[in-house]
Amino acid sequence: MTTNITKENPEAAAVPPPGAAPAKKQKVPTGHRRLLTRRDRLTLGLMATLPTILHIALVWVTALASIALAFTTWDGIGFDSIHWVGLQNFKELFEQNPQFWPAVQHNVIWFVVLIVIPTPLGLFLAVQLDKKIRFSRVYQTAFFLPVVLSMAVIGFVWQLVYNPDTGLINSIIGANEPGKYIDWIGDPDLNLWAILVAASWRHTGYMMILYLAGLKGVDPSLREASAIDGANEWQTFKNVVFPALRPTNTIVLVVTIIEALRAFDLVYVFNGGAEGTELLSILVTTNIIGESSRIGYGSAIAVVLLLISLVVIVPYLVSTFRKERRA
Repeated sequence: MTTNITKENPEAAAVPPPGAAPAKKQKVPTGHRRLLTRRDRLTLGLMATLPTILHIALVWVTALASIALAFTTWDGIGFDSIHWVGLQNFKELFEQNPQFWPAVQHNVIWFVVLIVIPTPLGLFLAVQLDKKIRFSRVYQTAFFLPVVLSMAVIGFVWQLVYNPDTGLINSIIGANEPGKYIDWIGDPDLNLWAILVAASWRHTGYMMILYLAGLKGVDPSLREASAIDGANEWQTFKNVVFPALRPTNTIVLVVTIIEALRAFDLVYVFNGGAEGTELLSILVTTNIIGESSRIGYGSAIAVVLLLISLVVIVPYLVSTFRKERRA
């Protein structure tokens, strides 16, 4: 009987029977509930503001200050000693500094060696480890370990290897006896190549990880289709896998150029950038914090290094942004 009344008159069924307790009214939300308290907003504001201020102060302000100081002479003692000289620092750098062009040449050699030796070796190691061989994790850790180490630590390790008296290399080839010493660090004809061997040792592991990440993104169906067509392993890699690694190759190229331009720690630990190992970064340091403290002249070298870097970085960023817009 009650069921029939409910179906015929639902409004009457909604009225509570006499003597029953009135139902509690549900509160209708009148607005959005605040998810963050005042303390949370203050914390987030500090977390966003402090890093921004530090980034602007330590990166942008110093970069703009270096560009401005490149057109001045300053010994770093008092702001009254800053004098505007225009392009005089750059003229002296290009025409009168006997270390500038050798430093540029050494940076170019650094890039060529890194792109020719450790980059293909890193790709080879990545291809082998991508086959899921036994103990692949152990091999990855062993090859990537030099990348984790500081460049200063790597420099100290290789100094022991190159030691003329007790070093590993001279001991193996028998050049640790009086009259037969090979000074790998002090000889201007050898020291740059000796340092590049240490840099390549570290760079190989870096390239291996980059290429290994790129190989993980290759569609397995492409390899399967190539195998069905009768291609062997080398043909599959050359015609299918390597073209698919084009984005990774672009990243590897940019990273290698940046590594060649910012090379400093390893050389400074070895011999402080002495004859035969001059680099642009070494010249910047020796002129700014050296005995002469020619901050304006060192800033001019830093500006040249910045311009060379922008020539590489800007086209890469432009192409990346265009790809994102098309996607």
